[in-house]
Amino acid sequence: MSKGVVAALANGLVFVTGKGGVGKSAVAAALSLALAEAGRRTLLLGIDPRENLHEWLGVAPSGGERLAIVPGLVLESLRPRLLIDREVETRLPIRLLARQLLAHPLYHQFVDGAPGLEELVVLAYVERCLHGEFDVVVLDGAASGHALGQLLAPALVAEAVRGGPFARLAARLRGLVSDPRRCRTVLVTTAEEMPAAETFELAEELTAAIGVPAALLVINQLAPDDLPVARAGEAAPLVLWRRRLARQQRERERLRSGWSGAVTELPWLPLPRGAALAHALAEWLAAAPEAPA
Repeated sequence: MSKGVVAALANGLVFVTGKGGVGKSAVAAALSLALAEAGRRTLLLGIDPRENLHEWLGVAPSGGERLAIVPGLVLESLRPRLLIDREVETRLPIRLLARQLLAHPLYHQFVDGAPGLEELVVLAYVERCLHGEFDVVVLDGAASGHALGQLLAPALVAEAVRGGPFARLAARLRGLVSDPRRCRTVLVTTAEEMPAAETFELAEELTAAIGVPAALLVINQLAPDDLPVARAGEAAPLVLWRRRLARQQRERERLRSGWSGAVTELPWLPLPRGAALAHALAEWLAAAPEAPA
């Protein structure tokens, strides 16, 4: 595999996040396609109950069932609460005892009240998938306002639960998210003031919380420098376009100058939301070098 963005993310957990509206899920889908095309056994995981990743890959919602998308790429939408129940059933081999526990009101109070438990079992599922079944798991994480909680879940559960299987699981997964060889965060943004500011804030919080900086910044939806020919003679659109490009260039330079790690850029493409756009972005990612800021 040639050196580049895809090669740098070819193993372990790749956690993709960003402010809502910047194209986070599109980038997660495109990156998964590029990894599969490069020969990596790839699992794309979503946790949104709306199963929006399915739209990006041109398939109908599957109710949580795994779907083979292209050779080397599997898509799955997780139900964290079901994962918790399965974790209990796995650790209680006596089926009757497990059923009684799962039906008990105190169990439901514990699951509903324990901070970070749903996020923890998602990470546990990722860890299991990486033990031989897949080379890389791309997790389409929550938007930036909630992403930190997903990666801090092992620490939160370790503090809330003293002893027992979930405490041991939390301790082990704490090592996963803080190991840059096994867990890499991709931050997606656009060259706009608010998304850029939120990206810098999240990057600082992630580094402070888990001790590992983000592996890659993706500046998405960059408008082309050339104005469409059909509008070139219209004064008002021309002025608006130039203003947009000026703002974009200003924020683009701010992002690059303030970022110390790897950066890649993706263009705005005149394609509708869906599989065609995801495949086109995958081609851009496959060709992108691992560029420093």
